Amino acid sequence: MTDFVENTFERTPQSSGEDAQDVGAVAHEVDEEKPRDSQKRKRDESEVNEDEGESVTKYKKIDGEHTKVVAKHYNTLEEKGLVERNKSRIFYLRNFNNWIKSMLVNEYITKVKESLQMGAPLRVLDMCCGKGGDLLKWQKGGISHLICTDIAEVSIEQCRTRYDTMLARTKRFAPEFTAEFFACDSTLDRLRERYRDASIDLNLVSCQFAFHYCFESLPQAECMIRNASECLKPGGYFIGTIPDANEIMRRQKLSDSHTFGNDVYSIDFQCDTEKPPLFGAKYNFHLEGVVDCPEFLVHFPTLVKLARKFGLELTMRERFGDFYQRMIPRGRGLIEKMQGLETYPAARDGNLSGGDGHEYAHAQEYMDRQASHGRPAKRVGTLSKSEWEAASLYLVFAFRKMKKVWDKDGKPKYIQ
Repeated sequence: MTDFVENTFERTPQSSGEDAQDVGAVAHEVDEEKPRDSQKRKRDESEVNEDEGESVTKYKKIDGEHTKVVAKHYNTLEEKGLVERNKSRIFYLRNFNNWIKSMLVNEYITKVKESLQMGAPLRVLDMCCGKGGDLLKWQKGGISHLICTDIAEVSIEQCRTRYDTMLARTKRFAPEFTAEFFACDSTLDRLRERYRDASIDLNLVSCQFAFHYCFESLPQAECMIRNASECLKPGGYFIGTIPDANEIMRRQKLSDSHTFGNDVYSIDFQCDTEKPPLFGAKYNFHLEGVVDCPEFLVHFPTLVKLARKFGLELTMRERFGDFYQRMIPRGRGLIEKMQGLETYPAARDGNLSGGDGHEYAHAQEYMDRQASHGRPAKRVGTLSKSEWEAASLYLVFAFRKMKKVWDKDGKPKYIQ
C-alpha cells in the first residue's frame, strides 16, 4: 500500500493560507473602499443590495463579450482518448481535481438525502456540465433526474451521447436517472425557461470549474446565481469549484508581473492589478492541453452578498489543500483508484510526469522525515510541484438555499 504525502501540499511555497488571504483581500478592499468613480460605486452598491429580493431584480440583456470566446474554445477542444490522456503532463492533476469533485458531490448528496423522505426524488442541475465528466458521479449518487446544460453545443452533444452509452450499458443492473440536455449560456439566459418542467424543484445544483466566467459583469453574475438558486428547494445546496482570487493575487504580487506560472499553467492579467474591479477583472488562463481562454476573478465577499440576495447562504468555503486534508481519511481508497496522486519514487524503469527531481523535492523531504522518526516509507503518493501549484489555485464552496417568507410590506425575505 502506498503512503500518501498528506503534508506535501502545505509545504509548497505557493500554498500559505494566511499570505494568500491577506494579499488578495487587501487588493480588493482597496478597490471596494476607494473606488475611482464614487457615483459608479453608489450605483453598484444599490444593484448588489441583498435586501431587494428576487421580485424586484431588473435584468439587463447584455452580449457578454467573452462568452463566445469561451464557447468557441470548448467547442473546438479535441476529445482525446484514454491513451493520449495517460501521456498528459497533467494526468495526475486532472485525476486529483476529479477526486476533489467526487468527494464534494458525495458529501452534499449525502446531506440532501438525510433530509429527504424515503422514496422522494433527488433532482440535480449540472450547470456548465461540459462533456459529461460527472455523469458517473450522479449515477453513483443515486439521483432521480439530471438537467445538463453548457455553453458549448459540441460538449452538450458529447454529454448526451455519453449518457446514452452509460444507460445502455447499465440499465439491466441498476435503476437509472432520467436526464435532459440543452446548450445555453447560464450567465445570460434564464435556465428555468428551458427546463421540460419549469416548476421543477431541485435538490442540488453543481457548477464545477466554470462559475468564474459569470464575473465578467454584475448582470451576468446575478443571472448565473439566480439560475442556481431559483429552482432549489429550501435546504438544497449549490456547490462548485472556482479559482481562488486571493491566491491568484498573492502570486501576482510575488511575481511583480502581469504574467506568471510554470510549465503546467500560466496567468496573464488583462486588467489593473493594483485595484482590480469587482467585475471584469480579466486574465488569460492557460492550463496545459485543457484551458486557454479568458477568465475573471471572483471577489468572494461580493459573491456571498449576491448569493444571499437570491436566498443562498454560504455554508462552506475551503481551498483545495484544506479540503483534501479533511477528505483524505475517507477518500484514501478512491484517490488511489482514480490515480489522483503520482507514486514517488517511480516504479522500476518508470518515469515521473514532472521529470527532474526538483519537482519532487517535497516528497523526498517527507520520506526523509518519516525515516528519521522510525517510520520509513518505500513510496508515497504526491503531485509534482508544478501540478500542485496549479491545483492550489482553486477552492470549493457550498451555499444552502434558505426559506423564503414575506414581510408586512409584501417583500420577500429569507430565513435559515
